[in-house]
Amino acid sequence: MADKLTKAARSALMSRVKQRHTAPELLIRSLLHRAGFRFRLHSPKLPGRPDIIFPGRRKVVFVHGCFWHGHDCRRGKAPSSNKRFWQKKISGNRLRDEQTIGRLKELGWESFIVWECETKEAEIITGKLAQFLE
Repeated sequence: MADKLTKAARSALMSRVKQRHTAPELLIRSLLHRAGFRFRLHSPKLPGRPDIIFPGRRKVVFVHGCFWHGHDCRRGKAPSSNKRFWQKKISGNRLRDEQTIGRLKELGWESFIVWECETKEAEIITGKLAQFLE
């Protein structure tokens, strides 16, 4: 059973969860760079501040954590405690993701999502990314 944390302790813990430059994102950036692709990072000028941006191609890549964005995999499973909070939190994240991709599409940008669980198979994800970018 998980330790009970005070509200302040839980807040301090959650504030340390990184939003940018995460391990899966760094891996994807490394794979793309090795494959010869050059890109920009986290532009505040685009909706949703995409993780990886290819301005000349008008394409963006989001690297999503399975838990935070509600992926249908083992890592995307919501906690069994405080279910109502987590369902609201994750469904809100998913809705925001859909809206962001829709706004990008309206602006003429194509989007690609890489899930954290997909980063375990570097060759496969590199091929999918190369296909998206060509």
